[in-house]
Amino acid sequence: MLKNLLKLIFPKLCNGCDELLLLNENVICSNCRHSLPLTNHHLILNNDTTKKFYGIIDIEFSASMLYFHKDGIVQKLIHNLKYKGQKNIGTFLGEWYANDLKNNPIISTVTHIIPVPLHKKRLKERGYNQVDEFCEALSKELDIPFNKSLLQRKKYSATQTKKNKTERQFDNNNIFDVTFTKKDENKHYLLIDDVITTGATLELCAKTLLKIPNTKISIVTIAFTQS
Repeated sequence: MLKNLLKLIFPKLCNGCDELLLLNENVICSNCRHSLPLTNHHLILNNDTTKKFYGIIDIEFSASMLYFHKDGIVQKLIHNLKYKGQKNIGTFLGEWYANDLKNNPIISTVTHIIPVPLHKKRLKERGYNQVDEFCEALSKELDIPFNKSLLQRKKYSATQTKKNKTERQFDNNNIFDVTFTKKDENKHYLLIDDVITTGATLELCAKTLLKIPNTKISIVTIAFTQS
């Protein structure tokens, strides 16, 4: 009874359109779910995410789940996930995308899932890393360990969303670090971020992880910014 009362007082709304969710709906309504711009990158060898890193870093596999358009449903989902504390969006999308990835032979060789880290100050400000729930869902569904401590962010920096790739690379120079031991060598790391725009941050994270001897890198993001 108390649960039903709480639902009346605090009804669950769709994170895509703000309409009331039906009893069988979770996080987003059925209409928004069917409207999500899926990329199907996991089925395309030379997909848009992979092309971001051609000639820059050697990656085993890369894919983004959704296309990000300005003022679109994915932008709202990412905003709610990142700034509104709606961490269940990450879990929902992670469980969904794990089903797409679980039969990929390259993903089956991944040894650890690594999130793009936040600086300690940013983590304190926000209270959480917006990709953690997505990573944890992938970890659980794919049965791959999730490691939040291997890769660290050393510098606190302002938001990068309005900067071009050159500006980001300059700002992010030496911003990431990796602390590893012998047991971290000879691994295949799946690097995770929320949105890929220029790819500069992921590039620097990947290059930092590649300091570990005999490391392989794959990349997955929730969304890919499509101009």
